[in-house]
Parts: sequence; C-alpha cells; structure tokens
Amino acid sequence: MHGEIQSMREIALVYLDRSGGLQKFVHDCKKYNDSKQSCAVYRFIISINPSDIAELDAALGNYILHNPIQAAQIFQSVCFVAVKTLSLIEHLQTEAQISVLLKPTHLPPLPSYVLSLAASPFDYTSHRFYMAEGIAMAVGTVTKYTQGARFLCTEETCPFSEGFRYIRVHLPGATESATVRSDFVCGSCSSPLQEDMKFRVLGDKQIVEMIDAKVLNALKGFSGGQWCCRIQTFTLFLRDELANQMKIGNQYKIIGIPACVQNGLQATACIEVNSIQLQRPSGPSFVSNSFKHLLSLTSGSCWRFSAILANIFASQVVPPGTYNTLKLAVLLSLVQTCEKENTDYLDLLIVTSDTLVIDRLLNYSMCLLPRGVRHPPASEIFPSVSKDKHGTGSASIQGCSAVLAKGGICYIGDLSAYRKDKLELLQSVLESRTTAVFIPGKKYGEEADQQVTIPLQTNFWSFVDVDSSPKKHAQRDNFLIGQMDVSLIPPNLIDAFGLLIHTEFLSCRLSSPLVRHTLKKAVAPEAVLYKVSQQFRTQDYEEFISVAKNLHVELSSEAENLIQGYYLASRRVRRDSVHGATLSAPALKILISLAKAHAKLSLRQSVLEEDALIAVLLLESALTLKHGKSALCIAPNPVFPFDLSDEDSLHQRDSYLAQCHHQLLQFIAAYGPGAHNSTREE
Repeated sequence: MHGEIQSMREIALVYLDRSGGLQKFVHDCKKYNDSKQSCAVYRFIISINPSDIAELDAALGNYILHNPIQAAQIFQSVCFVAVKTLSLIEHLQTEAQISVLLKPTHLPPLPSYVLSLAASPFDYTSHRFYMAEGIAMAVGTVTKYTQGARFLCTEETCPFSEGFRYIRVHLPGATESATVRSDFVCGSCSSPLQEDMKFRVLGDKQIVEMIDAKVLNALKGFSGGQWCCRIQTFTLFLRDELANQMKIGNQYKIIGIPACVQNGLQATACIEVNSIQLQRPSGPSFVSNSFKHLLSLTSGSCWRFSAILANIFASQVVPPGTYNTLKLAVLLSLVQTCEKENTDYLDLLIVTSDTLVIDRLLNYSMCLLPRGVRHPPASEIFPSVSKDKHGTGSASIQGCSAVLAKGGICYIGDLSAYRKDKLELLQSVLESRTTAVFIPGKKYGEEADQQVTIPLQTNFWSFVDVDSSPKKHAQRDNFLIGQMDVSLIPPNLIDAFGLLIHTEFLSCRLSSPLVRHTLKKAVAPEAVLYKVSQQFRTQDYEEFISVAKNLHVELSSEAENLIQGYYLASRRVRRDSVHGATLSAPALKILISLAKAHAKLSLRQSVLEEDALIAVLLLESALTLKHGKSALCIAPNPVFPFDLSDEDSLHQRDSYLAQCHHQLLQFIAAYGPGAHNSTREE
C-alpha cells in the first residue's frame, strides 16, 4: 500500500505541474511568507479536474472521487515537500500544519454521483463527493468556526511541550468539539494537552437549508384544506470563501461530502459544500408549429394573434370565448416574469363573484411556469427570522412562498382572508419589490442589530370575493359612472397592484357553455371537450411562454409618445380638489410593462403603438372601476367588445380598436397639450 501511495504522490505532483496548480500553490505560499507571522495551519485550495487526473492515473482519479479526505493527505505530503524543497514558507515546521482542500471542477455525469435530496435513505456514510441540486430555503448569518488549532503537552519535560506536533484541523462533518476541546492527551506521555490560543485559526461558517426543486411541483396545485406534502430541507455547511455565496430563493448545483452532525441527542444529515454553481432556468427556445401557423395567419394585424390566444387559452378549464379580458391579463403577466432585478412586473388583482372558476383558471395558468407557487394561508408569504436549529444560536432567515416563486408567480388567493398587517406588508412589497428582515443582535448573539433587505422577484396574483366578505359596507349613492365599490380593499393596496380586473356575472348566453363545460368535466375529468385543446396543448403553452418571456423588447418612439401623452393627459383629467391627481405614480411603469408584455405575447421585439393602445385600454378600464369614467370614455369591455367567433368578428374588432386609437389621439391632443415637452418635468 505504501508503494501505491508513493506512486499517487508522484502523479499528483505531475498533475499540479501540468495544470498550473503548482504555480498557484507557489503564489499562495508567497502570501503566507510575506506576512512574517507563524501560523498553526496553512490552508490551500487545489482545483481538481477529475477527467484530466483520471487520464494521468485512474487509481488516483478514483481515490480522489471516492476517498477525498485521504486523497487530500496525498496532496498535503506533496505540498509539504514542495514548501521545504523550494523554501516557500519560512515558519512551516511540520506536515500537519498544511491543510489541503480539494475542489473538483465537476463530477462524472453518472447516477451514482447524484445525491437526490428527495430520495430515502440519505447516504451520509461513504464520505465521498456527490452533487446535488436544490433551492436555498433558509440562510443563516455568518459565524466563526475553528479552522485549525495548535495543542501542546502540559508536561514540560515532554518533547511535545513545544513545536507543532499536535495540530487539529476541521474535517467534513466534524463539530467544533471535534477540533477543540479539553480532554485530548499526549500520545507520548499521556499528559493532558492544552491549546495554544495564540495559534488558533478561525474561519467563516454559514448554515443553509436547501430543498429539492421537485417540491415546486407539489406547491403548484395546492387547493386549501390540509397541507398535503412535507417539505424536507437538508442542511448545507458553507465555509470560508463559500460563505454568502448562496442567496435565498436561488437554485444551485452543489458538490460536497455528506456527513452526520451530532448535536446532543439529535443527529442531522448534512452536506459539507465544496463548490457552488448557480442554476439558471433553461426552457425551450422554440414554439410549436400550431402557434407558428396561427402567427402567420394573423400577420396582417397587430391585435389578432394575442386576441385569438386569449380567446382559446385555458380551454381545459373554461370554455373558449369566456373571461377573455382576464385571460389576456393572465398571459401578459406570465410573459412578464423574470429573475432579473429592476425588471417590469405585472401583478393582478381580480374582483369577482365567481371565485371557484377564477381559482381554477389562475391555478391552471400558474402551473405553466417552472416557478408557480400557490401560497397556503397558514404559512408566511414573506421571509421571517428564527433561531438556527443546529445549536449555534445564530439567526436563520427562513424562506416563504414569495421566495420560492422567484422568477414566476406567487398566487396568494383571496385577499379578504388576510389581516391588516399582512396587507400592509404586501403593499410595501408591491411598491418596492423588497422586504426587510430585522435581526435583533442580543437575541441571536450578535454585537449589533442587523437589517437584511431581500429582493422579491415575482408577480403576485390575488382576487377578492365581493359576495362572501364578512365586512358590511354602507351603501353609497355618489358612485360615478363606471365606478364600482372596492372599499373592501385599502385604496393604496389597489394602486400597488399593476392591474385591477372585474369579472362580472356571465350573461345567460355565456353562462350556458360554462355550465355545460363544468358538468362534462365533472363526469369525465380527462375528456378533451374542444378541438382547440388538441391543437394547442398545455405543453405548447409552456413552451410558448418560455420563449415569449425571454424576448428582449424595446419601446418604439411612437409607442413611447402615446404612453406618455395618455399619462400626462390622464393626470390632468383625473384630479379632485382634495387629493390632486388620482392617477397613481406607478401608472407610467404599469403602462410600459403592459405594452412590453403585449409585444412579447405577439412575439415582437419592438413595442408598437398597437401594443401601447392595448395597455392604455386595460389601465383605463381599471381606473374606471376605481374612479369612474374620464373624458376618454371607453366601453365597459374595451379590449374584447365582441365575440371572436369568425373572421368577420376579428375584422370588426380591428376596426373598433382603430377607432379607439383615433379617440385616444384626440384625447391626448385635447387634454395633454405639449405632452412631449412636459415629459421631463412630469
């Protein structure tokens, strides 16, 4: 065995020389030598490419992958010889003072190297490298741990009462007591060992809780009642340079060594993380032939493709031709999802009496995204702080529905189910897209209080049931034309949502297909009721939305002028003597977001005037619900005034929207004089 180890040492030296690792090692030694201070432990990180080293020597490659702790000792010996031979560190005395951390660049793409966080049992006995993938669900504060320590024999006549014979370093899975405690004894004279505190080396440690990404599938279809699945988190230990490398809500692929940490009577399976790689969502880059054909058929109009899309959308849940305005808004919100900061968001607030159908429609739509989360009312929407359960006493920021829905949709259900303080927090998040978590220092062993700001990059959907609210409201007689009673919801919260939509009771003519649809689905849930459901499948919509949401769109000058002109004119028209302009400040952002979303939905990279017109009509419809009609005076259902049953109805809608465009230009000319010159001032 000694001959094999010696052979591996020689191969390790050859690999370090060829890969540039030896040159990096010499550079790292220079930093230690320049400090002119003797250390108990000199720590080195060596990057290992398993493929390259296996080509040099299969035995060493296998040893690194399956016995990483013992393999590190081989590189430790090589590094010690290099230091002594080249006189790289003046104060280094023993080989035990060198601590080597091997970091593989990757692992073989084989099932035996993948550790599933959802599988059972969890293999923590082999102490070898595995790769795992999941979402950071809880992130603790950074604390200190003992990276290495020097011990001396208390017997003065013992030769080990000085020097660096007894050096203890942290190993994967070891607790603090395994590195530093008071019951170590000398191997020579059996006298107690005492730590030389001057040589203790401290490092940073952070505890992260990660869940398997498959948990998201369980959160998509939650529909009240008892919580039907248990989210099992797994503990990750991030040390030194890896601390603060994982952000709550992000998905990562990690390489690490499983271990079992004993905390009193409780044993916790954990992973000592060796490397971290952020995982970006990678959806399909194509749309189905059905959508391509539809796009070519409607190329003569900038409005028809999105109109037909909304008309036939979610035919598995509601009949084609019903709830078209809501379905268009849902599609616009879906294509405006993104994980980038400072992006365009589009939140939906629906006022309805038909909550069962609306809930089914929103549930179906949310599931078209990889990150669609229905918030269970019993849990927290936003991050909270709790004490770390691993005995450190430090603070741990716990994830929530809004964090899990990063880059997607957080569907929070009926707003009337939430208390006033939750609604105020929701309003704050909608306005700033961040939430602040306060960590009291005294409670969690810190010297000072901390406040951590967490970005929340998700669109929020919610609805209000106007019939079942327990609140009683006095009847008002001073409603303006088109205005509806939305006093159930705080006015500032309504303004914080991007779009307010009212789904009225369906007329008898429209409710009949809905009743037939519901009855048929109850009898045969898996039945395909409409031909269009076979032409445009759920998978086709998933692919389409994935492509559309990743389009980069730019505002054309014509669309920008139309949006700014309408915004300025509306601010001048919608005023009262008490509050001034009733058009909220974020309205301009909402208009731009709506226009960009309609361009994406039409698979265009330039926002045209036609896109801006749809944005204006949707926002004006929402403003009419809140404040009554303005001088623009749009129809009750301005985007879908007709049933889209044939080619003639599509042509009729195009003519109607062209008239709306002309009417909007007249409105801007009348109430927004000098709009282009006043833009900077406004």
